Amino acid sequence: MPIYKRGESWYVDVRIQGHRYRKRIGKSKHLAGLALNDLELKAERGQLGFLDRKEITVEVFLQEFRTYSKANHRPATVSRYKAVCDNVLQFIQKQTQVNRLSQITPDTIEKYKIHRRSAPVAGNGWDPVRVNKKSVRQGAKGYTVNFEITTLRTMFNLAIKWGYLDKNPASAVKLLKTDDSKQRRFLTEEECCALLAHSSPEDRPIFFVLLNTGMRRAEIAHLEWSDINFKNQTLKIQRKPFWLPKTGEREIPLNDQVLLVLNRLSRRGNFVFTDRKGNRMDPDILRTRLVRTAQRAGITNLTELHALRHTFASHLLMNGVDIPSVQKLMGHQSVETTMIYTHQTTDHLRSAVSKLQFQAGKLDGKVVRIGG
Repeated sequence: MPIYKRGESWYVDVRIQGHRYRKRIGKSKHLAGLALNDLELKAERGQLGFLDRKEITVEVFLQEFRTYSKANHRPATVSRYKAVCDNVLQFIQKQTQVNRLSQITPDTIEKYKIHRRSAPVAGNGWDPVRVNKKSVRQGAKGYTVNFEITTLRTMFNLAIKWGYLDKNPASAVKLLKTDDSKQRRFLTEEECCALLAHSSPEDRPIFFVLLNTGMRRAEIAHLEWSDINFKNQTLKIQRKPFWLPKTGEREIPLNDQVLLVLNRLSRRGNFVFTDRKGNRMDPDILRTRLVRTAQRAGITNLTELHALRHTFASHLLMNGVDIPSVQKLMGHQSVETTMIYTHQTTDHLRSAVSKLQFQAGKLDGKVVRIGG
């Protein structure tokens, strides 16, 4: 029946050109009939948006999005979006009632959230089948699921632009409230000294420059001698024909120790840091050497080069540098990103407060006691 009653409400439920239209009208059967007539009239005139929409399967759309991403995003972003596409496709293939993109609803995405929070996932985000079973845990973390939901919003906005959807099904889906945000690892002064002391002569200058400039791994890998102004004591992160900085260009002042280290380096080509053959340094290989160095130095939980960037920002803040200056040095687009590092210095602040030693005194010859 194109109209029917459930409880006290009347509904319109009709299929037009393969599309199902179902809507609650109200308590009036007459109004439900009028709504049905209006729907059929608009269908005849071609005034129903979903009738003009280009149909596409989820799998084909995801492939189109990946092609778009490769042309418009940086490699790291392309890799992250690919992982989201793979997860979504794996989930959709198990949904018997969902094949076309237009069949995805907010409820579908809610089910996807539940799936991601319970399905096995590797700690590094890879396919659990292909990695060591010890690294596999049950369920993605909240911040990972939230990133995937925001990615879906981006994807579906493009689908609307491309004429595949009328509205974004992810816009009504709320993000998870998370208490499992990543804790950014940074080194204490003692750990920095230990790291440098146990580094090889080849790695020590690289680690030292990272600790004193806060450069990203891709930034130091693409650093060229022409980027360094020894006279002005500055280093410029700038675009190149073969590489673009993540957050645009910026300039970093260099302290005397960094200048001394850079001046002592032998020049094997255009790049400041190279392998033994003079080729551009591979950040992945450097990360492996960092982990091994940390193990020799007895430093725990140091697994990423990015920790040296975190160390740079955290120690600037602990030494009283204002947040806008740290934001500029780090190349953060928003101050909220820089504010993350203020939460890392709680122990440092606690230590500073503990140095206060106000003593009780006398007032009008009487001893003033603390607390009354």
